[in-house]
Amino acid sequence: MVVTDSPLAPHKYVRRISKDFSTVRRYSNTPAVVVGSVRASTSAFIAAESAAHLPTCSSPTTRTPVSTPRGIRRRQRMRKRSSVSSTLSKVLILNVRDLLKAHAGSEPLKEHQPRSWIETNFQKRECIKFIPCPKDDAKCCCGQAQITHQTIPGIESGSPGDPWLPTKHTRPQPTDAYGTIEFQGGAHPTKAQYVRLSFDTRPELLVQLFTKEWNLELPKLLITVQGGKANFDLQAKLKKEIRKGLLKAAKTTGAWIFTGGTNTGVTKQVGDALLLEGQQRTGRVVSIGIAPWGIVERNHELLGHNREVPCHSISSPRSKLAVLNNRHAYFLLVDNGTQAKYGAELILRRKLEKFISNLKLHPSKNHWLKTNVTHSSTPVVCLVIEGGTNTIRAVLEYVTDSPPVPVVVCDGSGRAADLLAFVHKYASDGEEQPVLESMRDYLIGTIQKTFEVGLDQSEKLYQELLQCTRNKNLITVFRIQEKPEGEAQELDQTILTALFKSQHLSPPEQLSLALTWNRVDIARSEIFVYGQEWPNGALDEAMMQALEHDRIDFVKLLLENGVSMKKFLTIPRLEELYNTKHGPANTLGYILRDVRPHIPKGYIYTLHDIGLVINKLMGGAYRSYYTRRKFRPIYAKVMNSYANACRKSSTYQYQRYAGANSLSLVTGLLPFTSEMALFEFPFNELLIWAVLTKRQQMALLMWTHGEEALAKSLVSCKLYKAMAHEAAEDDLDTEIYEELRSYAKEFESKGNKLLDFSYRQDAEKAQRLLTCELHSWSNQSCLSLAVAANHRALLAHPCSQVILADLWMGGLRTRKNTNFKVILGLAMPFYIRQLDFKSKEELQQMPQTEEEHLENQNLDNDDSDRSQPDAESALLKAKRSISLRYRMGAGANNRDKCKLIPVENSSPSFKSVSNSTDALLADTYSVRDTKVHENGKVNLTAGAEEQPSKVSLTDSDPAQFREFFNLSEYNEVKQHQPLRLKKKFYEFYTAPITKFWADSIAYMFFLIMFSFTVLVKMDQMPRWQEWYSIAYITTLGFEKVREIISSEPVAITHKFSVWAWNMWNPCDGAAIILFVIGLAFRFRENTMDIGRVIYCVDSIYWYLRILNILGVNKYLGPLVTMMGKMVKNMIYFVVLLAVVLMSFGVSRQAILYPNKQPTWSLIKEVIAGSITAPGFLGALGHNTRSSYHRGYHTMGAPPVTTTAASTTTGSSSTVPAATTSATPPTHNEHSNLTSGNLTNVTFQPYFMLYGEVFAGDIDPPCGEDPSQPGCVTGHWVTPITMSMYLLIANILLINLLIAVFNNIFNEVNSVSHQVWMFQRFTVVMEYQQKPVLPPPFIALCHFYSLLKYCVRKAKGEPGMSKFSFVP
Repeated sequence: MVVTDSPLAPHKYVRRISKDFSTVRRYSNTPAVVVGSVRASTSAFIAAESAAHLPTCSSPTTRTPVSTPRGIRRRQRMRKRSSVSSTLSKVLILNVRDLLKAHAGSEPLKEHQPRSWIETNFQKRECIKFIPCPKDDAKCCCGQAQITHQTIPGIESGSPGDPWLPTKHTRPQPTDAYGTIEFQGGAHPTKAQYVRLSFDTRPELLVQLFTKEWNLELPKLLITVQGGKANFDLQAKLKKEIRKGLLKAAKTTGAWIFTGGTNTGVTKQVGDALLLEGQQRTGRVVSIGIAPWGIVERNHELLGHNREVPCHSISSPRSKLAVLNNRHAYFLLVDNGTQAKYGAELILRRKLEKFISNLKLHPSKNHWLKTNVTHSSTPVVCLVIEGGTNTIRAVLEYVTDSPPVPVVVCDGSGRAADLLAFVHKYASDGEEQPVLESMRDYLIGTIQKTFEVGLDQSEKLYQELLQCTRNKNLITVFRIQEKPEGEAQELDQTILTALFKSQHLSPPEQLSLALTWNRVDIARSEIFVYGQEWPNGALDEAMMQALEHDRIDFVKLLLENGVSMKKFLTIPRLEELYNTKHGPANTLGYILRDVRPHIPKGYIYTLHDIGLVINKLMGGAYRSYYTRRKFRPIYAKVMNSYANACRKSSTYQYQRYAGANSLSLVTGLLPFTSEMALFEFPFNELLIWAVLTKRQQMALLMWTHGEEALAKSLVSCKLYKAMAHEAAEDDLDTEIYEELRSYAKEFESKGNKLLDFSYRQDAEKAQRLLTCELHSWSNQSCLSLAVAANHRALLAHPCSQVILADLWMGGLRTRKNTNFKVILGLAMPFYIRQLDFKSKEELQQMPQTEEEHLENQNLDNDDSDRSQPDAESALLKAKRSISLRYRMGAGANNRDKCKLIPVENSSPSFKSVSNSTDALLADTYSVRDTKVHENGKVNLTAGAEEQPSKVSLTDSDPAQFREFFNLSEYNEVKQHQPLRLKKKFYEFYTAPITKFWADSIAYMFFLIMFSFTVLVKMDQMPRWQEWYSIAYITTLGFEKVREIISSEPVAITHKFSVWAWNMWNPCDGAAIILFVIGLAFRFRENTMDIGRVIYCVDSIYWYLRILNILGVNKYLGPLVTMMGKMVKNMIYFVVLLAVVLMSFGVSRQAILYPNKQPTWSLIKEVIAGSITAPGFLGALGHNTRSSYHRGYHTMGAPPVTTTAASTTTGSSSTVPAATTSATPPTHNEHSNLTSGNLTNVTFQPYFMLYGEVFAGDIDPPCGEDPSQPGCVTGHWVTPITMSMYLLIANILLINLLIAVFNNIFNEVNSVSHQVWMFQRFTVVMEYQQKPVLPPPFIALCHFYSLLKYCVRKAKGEPGMSKFSFVP
């Protein structure tokens, strides 16, 4: 068989090698020239090999037989094949090695990765046809030399004079240069992103590059800087103004700056301005340099994919190329295939500017309409600094483009800018320019001299200047000498004003632009001018945008120019404000998860959710208006009507109440009107919104507007403190906690200063300010809000203390020996007649409870019917028929708006008045007297026979108040009238100070009786002392139940949480429950002793409860507070102590008792030892403990035994002397020791803290004498561990605890006066609501109040809105 080599074999290897070289090129980024040379050498080698082998292979028809054997011929053919393939492989390996060597220093070999988005969408340009340049035949028209020019097979070189076009004579390829430039030379390298791209790149891809890859926000203004490419100098003053104005315009408006990118000419001046910005250490301005790729010096260093390239912004003196400016943040290196030539970037830059100008400015998505609410397009302005002939042509293009671009020319910067400013100054508004035509020769001569051009080109430039003047309104000239010093307009104002003058925007669009730029000065000077007319709703939309973007100055400006918050703020708008994504980061979402668990992504907050958050943060009995029952139908009506109106739009997709966002509201109950969507006090709602979203400056602005400034400061303080607590609980950043605390302190200070100012102006009105019921704040008063906010400084203010003193004394008026007189009055009731009481007029001005008001009216009616003359009786009735209503006014000075409101008699027409739907959102107020709640709330109540009339305080007239005080009848009524005897007795026994001393005396008597009960032998039947104790604690338990039921909240859990706010209440409840348990054991014969022990344990708390009474004292109150805080901190110390104690105790016990058998009782014994150590055994005397340890616990000693006689008689047993010297157990008996030995785990280490070191147990003798037990292995370790334990526990931990206690003492002692006054308030409010009689006689008061409540309910009488036991 004859076999021949195929002549196509070498070509097969050529294809394989070409494929391999393609792979190598992708791996190593090898330039095409190198790969081409490798391919050429490989092809030449293969051709030589083919020429050497192919002649030996003749065709089958002409081949002659070979005499060699068949096997040898097969081996020869295989050898020939292997020689060709091995030779080609060697060539491939050698060329690959050379390629790797050539690029080893530039970039290491990497694994092939998929092309990035930039490589996929951006391309470079390479010249593929050599056309000799007319000036130099060795160079192509693209600027490359013929030697380095890439030649493509099949494309022949052109001839001189042929036109060279980038679109025709270049080919696009994926870009090979993008990444990060690190500019060296400064204190820290500045970084800039760059990319090489083709001149015909689509602008939408560039915008996507900016926003997606480089994470830039779309610009709110585009400033494109035009000027000369060559370096020039500016006047010092002009240079300073340009730098400052350009930087301010960019930073305040969020603008982008487009420049040429190179470190020459005008771009260098812009870079100097950006250098000033870098020194200010603020946010970096978005500066984008658009430069030709071929003009960049050392651009081959930028080759690479996503590289970080170190670069120096220093150009070579002899080079015609330019370096990039190191103050720019982004570079677009435009490539059209040319080298060392400008102009490649002009087309791309203009296309990009036009595309950005068509983008809508800040498109915002309305979550209700699901549509984009757009405003004007992104404005573009051209800034001209110096410049050449190309600058004039660029300006002409800008002003004649559609839409035109306004131009700002810096006069005095030189050349083109000066010519444009000169022509603009003498240009007229019409088509003809007679002044400029008369100066034609002068201007042409100036152009020739300035630009060094010929006459023809000068005339052409002159005509271009005239064309520019035809659009004079689009050109604004900036001159620093235009106005006197102090009134000169800065460059940033000139730029922004030029936009308004040139674009012919409507006032709403201009305001929208000013809002976007956050330039209130431009809005004030250019937009809100005299005679400006605004379309309906335009300012409301601007206000919404200003609130969302936290534009404080714009909110002030809009309020000054007539925006009514009552008309503006609606339920949908307020809800949209809570759901806005703009503004600072806040913790509202974290808190909302607590009240609304499992919130889905994209959840839209409802006002009901916000109300739950407010209730959680305010705590106590506070209920937000958003969660009240009367708000729900209003909310449903408003939102449903709003949704129906929105459904009329074709683009509407309503998904508001779908899924988890559904809110079950009662609908169809009320007719809907537009007024229902309004809030009575909109600044209150916006204040809460600002606080919850952590907009402190906005919250301060809302605090200064509207009414109830003191209440708003207290609510803000409480919300901030609660938010800070939640932030600490959620383990958020410490900065957030500190920030929220600082905001709370700021509102604390403002509230205190406001009260102090009001008190100095009018003390009486300031007291009313604190006790007035605030319907818009959950019917709370400023005093109750101060307690909720823990505002000690406000409660310690003299104004608050005067109120508390009046409430504490009730109707009494005694200054000296008050406590002694009250106790004497309780002991001898006839002494009450000798006490001083306030007059009736003074009592009527005091806050009082609802029940006291009803009782007082009954007493006054009885007295007036029996003893008053007719005229005086009529006058008193007239006095009772009026009520002075007051409310905190708007503004920082808190002027009270007072109105005299007559109360009409009950009539059918009056009774038929029903609440309108408009009153559901507007807070209405009843004409009532003041009442005090248990939490410090002092509000106004109506009389028993009077119907509460609903009036609005917004119509109050201070003139009526003044007229009333000028009435002579009032002066007659105001005369002091003494109280009758019945009234004196009532005022004495209902005064809080009287209740306090009666309750204290009764409690001390109870302690005596209870102590007697537990100290003496308990009989089968209780003594009368025990019966009294049982009755006292039982009635006290009923009183606690009454306090829970009569508290303000509705839900029982909420009631309990409000009641448990005072820590003494839950402690009282636990002690009462423990007593009841002991009482149940006590009445059973076989468990009587257990009941007695429970009695004894319970007596500990009842003695400690005396601290609650002592807290009223000015000196003891702060000390009680210190004790409470120390106990709280001592709990953490006990944890540390237990760790150290157990670590030593377990180790010591395990070494000394190695033979303990494993039983479950071991855990029980250890725990019992740890419990009994500080408790039962710790109560033993020193001698007893010593004998106990010597006889029972010491290793080697027998346990202590007691005689039967001592056990039965109950006397303490004594340990005989012989007991301690008895023979100890052997070593094998250690495993049989009683469980008392296990108490050594915690017992002995615990008492070592107090100095009882158990010296005999440290290192007991062993093994030295036959009578002594054998030594336990490792017995010498226990003294060492004991020394370490004493060092850590006695010295470190104890001193640490002392230091903590000392810190608490200093902290409380510094504010001891405020602490006492705060505690005084809680005590006053507690005893204001207590019944008259103390336990156990309080049961009579409970029965009387319950009976009276049932009677009133049966008759349907007003005055008792909820169940209350207070008589």
